Amino acid sequence: MAGKVLILGSGPSVLAARDWAILPFDYIVAINNAWAVRPEWTHHIHPEDFPPERRPTDIGPKQKVITAADYVEVQNRYGGFVYAGGTMAFTAAYWALGALRPDKIAFLGCDMVYPATGNTHFYGTGTADPLRDDISLRSLPAKARRFQALAARQGCVSVNLSTELSVLPYPRLAIDALNRAPSADLGQPDLVDRALRQEETAGYFVPSGRYWLEQDRFDPSVIDTIDSAWLKAFEI
Repeated sequence: MAGKVLILGSGPSVLAARDWAILPFDYIVAINNAWAVRPEWTHHIHPEDFPPERRPTDIGPKQKVITAADYVEVQNRYGGFVYAGGTMAFTAAYWALGALRPDKIAFLGCDMVYPATGNTHFYGTGTADPLRDDISLRSLPAKARRFQALAARQGCVSVNLSTELSVLPYPRLAIDALNRAPSADLGQPDLVDRALRQEETAGYFVPSGRYWLEQDRFDPSVIDTIDSAWLKAFEI
């Protein structure tokens, strides 16, 4: 299956989507509170601890809620949460890549940049995933490159529709330029292979997805070495 996926996060930039007259996407995956941005979302994805009162209640016949029961198995196909990054932005991206098999994934509101003052989320301020003391969040740019490389190997292009400062290093596009997206960037294939081999050697895989229950067996310096390998795979 091929198509275009829009992933909506809760960053302030996501409000740009409210001004779009046309949504040229086959699927819209809304993370956590982002379902409130556009009523046309097709999938709402949230972690187990997302408060029930903040979840959508009016769910249409063409809409589906994605929970850990759905996304853990898919993310495990791509190496698990420790290597992929334990933020819902990356979780949603890997789930979409594996479950929907798109040829383009566009991100909006997934910038993962949190200013000291002003709004951190489109609804005001909130708790930011990347500010947690979490073994999977050593280098967000590295996690972004990892996703880009694995998506590219499936023929999927990663792009960023945000105009704000962003962790995501993907090509920036306006909504009306989506069909002019560049080809998928594979990085340097030999270095991508090296990073994957380092992951396999480390063996930091938790089938349940609840990696935080096993954090004591993970060496941060090993993860930092792997993250560095992913960044090097995209150096020019």
